[in-house]
Order: sequence, then C-alpha cells, then structure tokens
Amino acid sequence: MANRVEHALTEEILPLLQKECFVTIATIDHEKQIPNVNAISWVYALDPQTVRFSIAARSRIVKNINENSGVVLTLIANDSTYSISGSAKVVEENIENLPIKLALIELTIEEVRDVMFYGAKVTRFPSYEKTYDAEAAAKLDLQVMNKLKKK
Repeated sequence: MANRVEHALTEEILPLLQKECFVTIATIDHEKQIPNVNAISWVYALDPQTVRFSIAARSRIVKNINENSGVVLTLIANDSTYSISGSAKVVEENIENLPIKLALIELTIEEVRDVMFYGAKVTRFPSYEKTYDAEAAAKLDLQVMNKLKKK
C-alpha cells in the first residue's frame, strides 16, 4: 500500500482492527488547539468505513472530539505504519451496563495512508499486557468489545 491513499480499510488492515489491539489516537486539544496523542486498545472495525473505540468517559479525548471531530488513528502492522483519518463522533457518553464509565466513539474513515518512511519496515510490533487483575481485565475486555461490535 506504500504511497497509495485508500478511502477505506483494506482487506489486509480490516481484520487487524476487529480485535483488541494497540493503536494511537490523535485529536486536537480543545483548549490548546494542538495535537493530543493517546494510546488505546479497545478498537473494533465494524466495516471498511467505520471504526469504533472506547475510552474513559472523562477522557480529554471525548472533549476534544466534541469540539473538533478530526481524528487520526495510527496502526503499526504488516511491517508498516498506517494513518487512518476521518471524522469521529461520540455515540454514547457513558456506555450502560459496564463496571466503569466508558464512552463509545465512532470514526468514519476518510483516508488510510501507509506512512512508513522510505526504505524501512517495522520488525517488532508493539505489545502490551494488562497490569491489573487478569481475570477482571479479561471480563471487562469482553464486555467492551461486545459493545463495540453492536450495530
């Protein structure tokens, strides 16, 4: 996909975003009007045009999106780095029936770009582990991902 601009997730990228994974999200800070970047993992692609994600309801990301809908997700996968940009909206400020207060946000994709610098490939991918109760983390992950998958 190098040097190409797509207007939806490709067949290679779509399944990578249909499970919990590490991505970064860039929004425009609602106070400072400068980029704000965070790492998130509750992400799910409903289809090639739509990605949903969940974050803490009190997160600055929610306020930022309410002020400026422009969002960029960065995904490291398939030996490269992808910039997935579009317009986001807060679908639910506080998802019901979860043990913690989380917001549900939906991104309508406008562009997908391979942004890896020329002549290089990613050889090690970001990995992470939950540092709190493993059983509680697995239960919460399942609950959140099920909410993201519902149309």
